[in-house]
Formats: sequence, C-alpha cells, structure tokens
Amino acid sequence: MPTVLIIDDNAAVAVALEVLFSLHDIGALRAASPAEGLALLERHAVDLVIQDMNFTADTTSGEEGTALFREIRRRHPDLPVILLTAWTHLDAAVDLVKAGAADYIAKPWNDDRLLATVANLIELGQANRALQQRLQRERREKRDLEQKFDLCGMVWEDPATERVLNLACQVARAEVPVLITGPNGTGKERIAEIIKANSAVADGPFVVLNCGALPGELIEAELFGADAGAYTGASKAREGKFEAADGGTLFLDEIGNLPLAGQMKLLRVLETGRFERLGSNRERQVRVRVISATNADLNAMIRAGSFREDLYYRLNVIELRLPPLAARPADILPLARSFLAQRKQLDAQAEAALLAHGWPGNVRELKNVMARAALLAAGETIRAADLGLPLTQPNGHAEAEPDRDTIAGALARAGGVVAQAAAELGLSRQALYRRMERLGIERA
Repeated sequence: MPTVLIIDDNAAVAVALEVLFSLHDIGALRAASPAEGLALLERHAVDLVIQDMNFTADTTSGEEGTALFREIRRRHPDLPVILLTAWTHLDAAVDLVKAGAADYIAKPWNDDRLLATVANLIELGQANRALQQRLQRERREKRDLEQKFDLCGMVWEDPATERVLNLACQVARAEVPVLITGPNGTGKERIAEIIKANSAVADGPFVVLNCGALPGELIEAELFGADAGAYTGASKAREGKFEAADGGTLFLDEIGNLPLAGQMKLLRVLETGRFERLGSNRERQVRVRVISATNADLNAMIRAGSFREDLYYRLNVIELRLPPLAARPADILPLARSFLAQRKQLDAQAEAALLAHGWPGNVRELKNVMARAALLAAGETIRAADLGLPLTQPNGHAEAEPDRDTIAGALARAGGVVAQAAAELGLSRQALYRRMERLGIERA
C-alpha cells in the first residue's frame, strides 16, 4: 500500500486527509511539526509528502514551509512534495513548484482533484523507482562485463547492445564459427574483435577480408592464395587470408558476396581445415577461427540459389544479431561523446537532435556527423545547427513548442492537475509552469 506523510499543525486538516486517503487504499502518517515530519521520513518509507506552509500561530509568510521543503529536498531529492497553501502565500508556493515541488493545493481543497494528483504522483514515483532499480542493475551488469572480459574499448549503454556483448563473450571461448548479422555501419567488426580478444586464440592474428570490396574473381585468391601463373597477372605465388590467419581468427565481412565456387571451398575449409591455393594441387592445413558477418538476408539468397544452405548452417552455429542504432537509443549520446574525444561538448538542443534522428547509416553515420560538427562548430560547444541533421522527430513531424490552446486543452483533460497535463505534453511540471506563466495561462 502506498504511504503519504502529512505534515500539518492543524489536527483537523491532518485527520481529514488521513480519512480521505484511507477510503482509497492509501496509507497516511501524520506529523504536527517540521521536525516531527523529518524524523518520520528517516524511519519510514514514504511515497509522497503533503506539507503545510505555516506552523506557528499567526504566521502567514510561508517561510517555515519553504524551509521544510528545502530540507526535504536536500535529504530526499526524488521524493515528491505537494504544498498545502492558502491564497495569502500562493506566490511562495508557485516559486517552490518552479524549484522542484510536485504541485500545490489551495485550502480548502477539492477531494477529487487532490486524489487525482496524489494517485498520479505515486504512480510516477513508483515507475521512477522501478526505473532507477533497473538502471542500477544494468550498471552493475555492465561493470561485471567490463571486469571479466576485454571489450576492446566498446562504448555502449543500451541493454540491447549489452545482450549482444554478453552472448559474444560467452561464445568467444568455443571453437565454433560465429555469424554476426545486422545493417551496415552497426559495428559488426568491433563485435568480431571482442570475440577474438576473449577467445582461446586471442594472441593469434586477426585477419579481415571484406568480401563485398573485391571483384568475385579475386575473392578466392584473397581467401586461399594463388600459385604463380594461376591467373593473368599472378607472376609469383601469394599467401591467402586463411594462411595469414593460421592460429588466429579470420573475419569475413559481407559473406553474402562470396561466389558459389568460393562458398564450396570455404565449406571444405570449415569442415576439414584443408584447402589448396588457386593453381595448386598441394593441400595445405590451417587452424583458423572463422567469424563472418552480413547485412544480407541469407535465407532469401538460399531460396534464390545464390548461397549454399549447407554453408549457411556451418557458418551459423552461433548467430549474433546486432540491432540498428535507432533500436538502441541509449548508445547514441555515449557514442557521440566518444567520437568528440573530449574536444568539444554538446548542448541540450544538439543532444535532443541526435536522439530524434533515425540514423539510417547507424554508428558509421553518427561518427561522420560528429566529425563534421567538430570541424564546423565555432566554439567549444556543438549546437543542433552544427550537426546538419533535419529538425524533425522520428515520426516525421517537426518538433514544436506547445501553444496556448494545446496547453489549455491538456489542462482541461487533466481536470487542472498540472502533473498529469505535463505528462501528456511530454514536459516536466516545472517546464509546464514556465510555459503557463509565459503565455499568461492561469491555473483553474
């Protein structure tokens, strides 16, 4: 059951509130003075505080309530506080709301509105505590992962990325092929490096071949090597990537571009560890951990006859799916800051623009955007305009400040409960109060 602490020297007020809450399954504690209220907060778990603004007879300045509020905020910065106020010191209550109070309720109060405000704040508080607990758990898990494994300088915060890293580290010690899938620019090669760094062949070579960067007729020679005269221009024998990676790891990027003849030879190497150079009949033996990656739909290629099904299942003993950057939004700002290398800082509008962008080019696009912004920004602070991104939200609508009618409509739907209207508008309560003041909107 949620619990509210009522701090009010008027016993009739405290009892009335206690009875009201008990009828709606909300527990209540009562304190008649600031000192008693602060003592109860140290001894009991409380979801919300409702406090008066004056505690001494014939005092109407609100100074005692202000001092109490500030002390509660100092000791319990995340605890929502509702101010019980009379019109004689309404300005003081409004100032405290701007300073972080959850809301203010004028005496005499409206039961329905007070209950709606309390229920909303308790729900928001419980959700926030759950979020904080989840974040603390994720931070612990991240620290554990960083302590146990070599993550090759990987920068991340999003749970979706952490799931991939966890699995990559788990399979690193197993001598089985790994297939990394995901869109271009998501960081598949970095995941391959992490697998190699935590594998049994961590001290061996790490050889990379981008199968999409070479003409099909040259890929086999790159993979397996070639004897002199094997093809036009082959004036001397050359070592292939498998020989270069012997005792280590071979990362084959864009594996879907490998021609069928090369696929057949690759399958044989994976099964036996043996191959021949182009133009040679001499069989060579290697021990290589193969990690491959692709952004292609290999199942569709199998149906089309352009990729061997038996090779697919041999490569896909373990599959790691790396999501696009837009699907792991908590990574965006940490990555952006890492690309700046502490040379410059992002202002709040620039951070909002980065979070709003869809990132079709993924991490590679983000890296290029930050490099450009670092060059174009006039000072040490990067602003939204320096990024060169479209000023739209992911749903395609331009970002807009809520106007007077929008705010008034949200307040009407919320029955005047500012916290609820702010949540609908995607604003903090303090931000909504500032807009109301600027637009001359009076609270009902």
